[in-house]
Amino acid sequence: MKIKILIPIYNDFESVSKLLEDINLTISNINKEFSVIIINDASTDKANINISTVDKIKSIKIINMKENRGHVRCNATGLKYIHDNEEFDYVIPMDGDGEDRPEEIKKFIEFIEYDSLKPIVGERIKRSEGILFKSFYNIHKLITFFFTGHSIKFGNYTCLPKSTVQKMINEKATWSSFSGSLVKLEKNRSTIPSTRGKRYFGPSKMSFYNLVKHSLSIIGVFKINVIFRSILFFLIYIFLISENLNYVTSIPLIASLALVISVLAISKRENIGELNDSLSNIKNIEKIK
Repeated sequence: MKIKILIPIYNDFESVSKLLEDINLTISNINKEFSVIIINDASTDKANINISTVDKIKSIKIINMKENRGHVRCNATGLKYIHDNEEFDYVIPMDGDGEDRPEEIKKFIEFIEYDSLKPIVGERIKRSEGILFKSFYNIHKLITFFFTGHSIKFGNYTCLPKSTVQKMINEKATWSSFSGSLVKLEKNRSTIPSTRGKRYFGPSKMSFYNLVKHSLSIIGVFKINVIFRSILFFLIYIFLISENLNYVTSIPLIASLALVISVLAISKRENIGELNDSLSNIKNIEKIK
């Protein structure tokens, strides 16, 4: 069984060196063939990855990008590259900073043995960020569920069979939202409990702006649901407050309208043409192991 671990990275080579060391330790007793594909998103720092203690990982490649495209699009490009150029059975996308804990790879492998056809998602049961970020993240989950009907409690840390990878590289939403695209394509998924780890080095790069963008991108995958539910909300809300409509009571209506407009705008990021052409952004490929 061939398993590819896909790691997008931008200027965090010290962390990815530590991550490779921890992955190597985790898979030491797993009888599968593991290889790593690192997507270097046009980092401005010089790539310096220490692999001196990595002996269980069969191969490590660094795909250097010409232009910075962002985390989600690096994942999409990586899936496209692996599908088109590598022999594989599963792909495990994960963050390169330690927040996706390598020890949970064992749980993915256990589920593969149990049911090899389903994609497996790491559902967050605990996060390591501060209380303010956690509060906004919980609001994001509530809004997503209310307007889409989907409870999405996972990110890119998943284990995808080849059939799912093929579906995702042919879905325009993958270019805008990894988790949204996966939920849209695969209704039947397995779940493992996943604890958000702490970064190996430096502060988290997930800002409030990026969280809002991430949330809207997920919701945008289900824009038809959003429009339908928003219209339903408008009708019910106006009926309930028709005798007390004023500037204050109209705030929820304005907020809902603003959300719909924002979702429709960000959904334009979905682009199958750019996904199909994503490999043209590859500058070169280095095989370091």
